[in-house]
Amino acid sequence: MINWNDSCFSPPASETEDPYGFVGWSEDLDTNMLKDAYYHGVFPWPEDENEILWFSPPARGIVNIEEFHIPHGTVRELKKKKWRLEIDRAFDQVIEECAAAYRPGQGGTWITPKMIRAYKSFHRCGHAHSFETYNEDGALIGGLYGVHVGGIFCGESMFFKESCASKFALAGMFRFLKSAGVKVVDTQMVTPTLALFGAKEISRDEYWQKLEALRDEKILW
Repeated sequence: MINWNDSCFSPPASETEDPYGFVGWSEDLDTNMLKDAYYHGVFPWPEDENEILWFSPPARGIVNIEEFHIPHGTVRELKKKKWRLEIDRAFDQVIEECAAAYRPGQGGTWITPKMIRAYKSFHRCGHAHSFETYNEDGALIGGLYGVHVGGIFCGESMFFKESCASKFALAGMFRFLKSAGVKVVDTQMVTPTLALFGAKEISRDEYWQKLEALRDEKILW
């Protein structure tokens, strides 16, 4: 049974904690649930279209904005590109592209149609945002989306159709978030690519301390 009582998520009790930080499940998913979940350090990770699984993992990947850096090789590569960054111009297309993206070792996607509908509504409410890479011809070739919780931005998924296009969006996202006053980017996990940009793993207790300190900050989005 999910720890959501129509008003508030709660973290799993330590004595009954699942090793993956599983909180519970629900059949429904709407903007109120998403807003409350992220506010309390919980995020959805469905197994199928019918069940939404909710997690607050024992370890969390983050990037402190002040520790963000772009690898020298990536800087050289991106300087060659004549691309441009846009924000929230094509959120619906970005999340659909993320859902359709091929990922080695995965037989499907966790971004189900129910998730897509819910996050599109979340975006229209001003809580979810996309960062997009466009090439010289104006085509969308990469991007990412995530959720804004005060001084924390929770990254969700990325896609690319040309090499380095998602890294271009990622670098632009960090620059924008820093200028807006965001202090921490929650990456959920630390992938090799994110580690190059300064991602590290912290405990849930440390994440909670950051979340409680930053989630009510007013950001100049």
